[in-house]
Amino acid sequence: MIQHAVVVGGAGAVGALFTERLLETGVAVTVVDRVAPGRADERIRRLQGDVTVVDPALAAELGRADVVVLALPDAVALAAVGPVTERLRPDALLVDTLSVKQPLTEAIRARAPGVQAVGLNPMFAPSLGFPGRPVAAVTVNGGPRVAEFLALVRSWGADVVQVDAVEHDRLAGAAQVLTHAAVLGFGLTLAGLGVPAADLRRIAPPPANTLLALLARIASGTPEVYRDVQAANPEAPRVRKALADNLQRLASVVESGTEADFTAVLTELRDYLGDDLAHHRDTCARLFSSV
Repeated sequence: MIQHAVVVGGAGAVGALFTERLLETGVAVTVVDRVAPGRADERIRRLQGDVTVVDPALAAELGRADVVVLALPDAVALAAVGPVTERLRPDALLVDTLSVKQPLTEAIRARAPGVQAVGLNPMFAPSLGFPGRPVAAVTVNGGPRVAEFLALVRSWGADVVQVDAVEHDRLAGAAQVLTHAAVLGFGLTLAGLGVPAADLRRIAPPPANTLLALLARIASGTPEVYRDVQAANPEAPRVRKALADNLQRLASVVESGTEADFTAVLTELRDYLGDDLAHHRDTCARLFSSV
């Protein structure tokens, strides 16, 4: 049974999300971060430290943990694999929350093949919470702690979707890299066109308002998080090139093609959506009712 967890990077939004849920489950939590502890919370033990250079106090904390959660940027998590896994108990579990899974999965299997480990990617902003939201799960090294922790995440209301590391990064390339790139491209294009956002807002129909809302959400976020999505995923260059190529394809159809050619594009997209067409169309209708 999980009784004590260490959340590394607990001062960040994702780390705080896991900390709160673990506390609500009755797990004792130690939050480790390089920044000095913020406001006091008597429920949480806080420790300032660097998991890439583990000092004695941090080593002792890691050594007594049932679960260690790495809620860190990709590069820091990769650097922490050796220093952290060397201090874990044989029955302990390592959890990561990275948005890209292949590099860390390979590093853990190479450096610590006997350590139970699972990679989680909450596919939502931490402020939205777990209930009803998908969490991608990549089992790195299996074991009873992995099963126990995934059951715990399900008990928080999450829909745990189990995939391997390659499939995770392929799907994340489509769901995150492509989506963010399209929204960022939309914003950069607006800025380049010289259309003031305030003027656009006055006449914007629901699709434009929705994209402006997505743009504002990303622009208000943590740059490091969104850069990791674009920079760390091995699928990212191919995804961005495909987006650029298909914008050029659309331009060619509109500027040089016929009405039949444009109809063929929409038919292709309807065929792609298949049985999910009605679901997504109805979701859009509900969304637009509040935009």
